[in-house]
Amino acid sequence: MSRTEAPVGAQQWVPPHARSIDELKSAATDCHGCELFENATQTVFGRGAPDARIVFVGEQPGDVEDQHGLPFVGPAGRLLRTAVDDAGINPAELYITNAVKHFRFVQRGARRIHQTPETTHITACRPWVVAEFALLKPELVVILGATAGKALLGPSFRVTRSRGQLMPWPASAQHPEDFPVAQIQALATIHPSAVLRADDRETAYRGLVDDLRVAAAAVA
Repeated sequence: MSRTEAPVGAQQWVPPHARSIDELKSAATDCHGCELFENATQTVFGRGAPDARIVFVGEQPGDVEDQHGLPFVGPAGRLLRTAVDDAGINPAELYITNAVKHFRFVQRGARRIHQTPETTHITACRPWVVAEFALLKPELVVILGATAGKALLGPSFRVTRSRGQLMPWPASAQHPEDFPVAQIQALATIHPSAVLRADDRETAYRGLVDDLRVAAAAVA
């Protein structure tokens, strides 16, 4: 696929009657819905409980995730697992995924430097997220960072304005017809990678845990 061409989108690779997350994950390995598959090592699909009450949605896999084929297994993922424990959330009730399933990066010497996905990548990958939600039917979606917020709730959504607030799935969400609006609540917070980049990590981490405690109380 030429980088000047509009992505075809993932829909043609999504099994129309998938009965499990494993079936979706298997199908996603062949996804060529946008050009990111060309340089990424592999598709990094979501993982977790098939009957999860809470779904975490982040931006995209990073370098470590791309190599291992699992979401949130790098430094940000380790920090998130600690924050989940500190917030009192049962990890057995979680599913974690990303808005974009391939790693977008630029090569600089031996290093692969993260690049934020563009709107075209988010849109192309959206059918996978919709399919995940359709099977999981979560009670609560925790939105990790700005890219995930815009992917799910539209380009005008700002995490900084709404973080830590439990809210019904907004009618103004991006394509609300894709999700069972009446059954889902949403809560936005910062991406754990933002904690790692913060000048005051301790304060940033406490803020993340405080937000996740709201999520824990919501499904208690």
